[in-house]
Amino acid sequence: MSDQRPADMQSVLHQNIHALVEHRRQQEEHQGVQAWVAGAVSRFAGSMTFVYLHLAILVVWVLANLGEIPAVPAWDPTFVILAMVASVEAIFLSTFVLINQNRMAAHSERRAELDLQISLLNEHETTRLIEMVAALTARLNISTPADKELPELAENVDPQKVMTQIQQASGDQENA
Repeated sequence: MSDQRPADMQSVLHQNIHALVEHRRQQEEHQGVQAWVAGAVSRFAGSMTFVYLHLAILVVWVLANLGEIPAVPAWDPTFVILAMVASVEAIFLSTFVLINQNRMAAHSERRAELDLQISLLNEHETTRLIEMVAALTARLNISTPADKELPELAENVDPQKVMTQIQQASGDQENA
């Protein structure tokens, strides 16, 4: 008999959390400077500090160029420079946000692939368990109401067939 006892749910949960956090940390360490800058700019642009800073700059700019601040001469009385600066800033900010969204989409796709792999492994294990339970019930000559479903449940699911059916069903809905 083995000295190892089965891991309780809490220790498995903590191991999984630690593994995910460590993986995320390693990914962040290995990201390039450009990805780090894009992420930092996107985070700052999505903060209330950014909003307050822009609001303050806009108010000072408008008041100064309307002549409301006597010590500051108007440098953009028609607000053309303000419009140009805002347009260029919008171009750069949207580019940084798109770069960050692309990076996040790639991470999300990798997580979805991991989820799919784990689900397929779980499905395979469940199929094997069903086969074992069916063999045990047959050996013990026990009849269950689910006996008719067992042959179908004991088959592995073909992911390709499932994807084809999903695509067909989606196409049917789009054409309706």
